[in-house]
Amino acid sequence: MPASQSSSAQSARQALANRLRDVRLDAGLTARALSTAAGWHEAKTSKIENGKQQPSEADLRTWCAVCASTRLLPELIAELRSVDSMWLDWRRAEQTGLRHLNVSVRELYDRTKQYRSYCQSMIPGLLQTADYTTAVLTSLRDRRRVPVDDVAATVAERVDRQRILTEGGHTFAFVLEESALHYQVGGPEVLAGQLRHLLDVARLASVSLGVIPAAVDRTPRWPVEDFYIFDQAQANVELVSGFLTITQPREIAMYAETFTAFSKLALYGSKARTLIRTALAELPV
Repeated sequence: MPASQSSSAQSARQALANRLRDVRLDAGLTARALSTAAGWHEAKTSKIENGKQQPSEADLRTWCAVCASTRLLPELIAELRSVDSMWLDWRRAEQTGLRHLNVSVRELYDRTKQYRSYCQSMIPGLLQTADYTTAVLTSLRDRRRVPVDDVAATVAERVDRQRILTEGGHTFAFVLEESALHYQVGGPEVLAGQLRHLLDVARLASVSLGVIPAAVDRTPRWPVEDFYIFDQAQANVELVSGFLTITQPREIAMYAETFTAFSKLALYGSKARTLIRTALAELPV
């Protein structure tokens, strides 16, 4: 894996390597014995166990067969596929603009029945107004020097995606930090329109909106990076340098547990709307 990719992805690759070493040790085999039984050079086993060479699915099948651990094969393959697909570098992904990335996840949103989202400083995309989305994407285009200017087309794609909020068959749970109600993206008028829109969508039957007050005791759980959970299938995490897609079940479960913990800190219903109205009243518009 190139050094430019996320340390989180590299850590995931090393975690898989460590698991394979443990499988070998639990089977009571030396690296040489495993290599001989597998029919490959001992150097390959060493590279795999040290995270310097990523195994193929065929390698995993051989490894598990030699170690009499075929029961672990489905989980190890899932972990390998997670490592393969988890990291998307912004610079590489945005060479042809922003719209194609949003189009590529349309089917994911359409098929997701239970969507959960935690955001620390921004209003999540499904709840954004067109003006707020335009401000966000324009900032990203300029900051990351995206070579293709397709902001307008990307905004249209994102706005169209919001139809799933009302078409039935989906539920949406959003938890925001109170700070997300105050950070201005596009100026006070854009934020004011966004907060008014938030009050409207919070009343939709499909939507649960929680706001974690700034003054709440954060001992149980403090803020983390923004993340989005799609059913039990995957979790997406946005980082400064790229985009993580997590498909390993135990890792998805960690994000789901974190979301539940944040949900318990949040205010809902009229109390959440009071926080939104307070933020709106504080704007100089």
